[in-house]
Amino acid sequence: MPGIDECLLEAMRLPGARCAAVVDWISGLALGVAGEPPGGDHEAAACETAELARMVAEYRSLGPLSALGPPGDPATATPDTPPQVPQAGPPGHDNGPGPGGPEAASGHPFPPAPPGAPHLSGPAAHRGGTAPAVEDIIATNSDSYHLLRFVTGALDGTLFLHLWLARDEGNLALARIRLAEIAGRMVL
Repeated sequence: MPGIDECLLEAMRLPGARCAAVVDWISGLALGVAGEPPGGDHEAAACETAELARMVAEYRSLGPLSALGPPGDPATATPDTPPQVPQAGPPGHDNGPGPGGPEAASGHPFPPAPPGAPHLSGPAAHRGGTAPAVEDIIATNSDSYHLLRFVTGALDGTLFLHLWLARDEGNLALARIRLAEIAGRMVL
């Protein structure tokens, strides 16, 4: 099973690869890097991508559909939250934000987490060995792709692989497949 350096070298062999890094998304520290970083600074790139990874990993709205259940399903209501009943408003009123809107019953615009779903309230929520529900993140710009792949099972699921690809040379589909394979084999 390959370690960090071998995994980074394998990622750098992908067509169009410009930089690869293994980053802890809790601290923002790079555990290993290869290639030229975006912006020329490995530490800054690790911090910035960790911030993106942390944001995506912690928000339930970006989790899998299976964790939320179908809308209006009584099975997804929590015991401490009353069911949401649409408030009748004047004709033409959409019951959106404001009095009588969706946040009127609970004081919050989003539905409660279903029973058994993990409550993600901050970085400490993932210290218990629970990896984020998100598998990868893709950011695109005019000339490159940034692919972040979460590594499960390593350091309580707080690591991700960051691959920076040149858009004209790289193959995003191939990179996603290969990065998933690399992340699955990586040992620390």
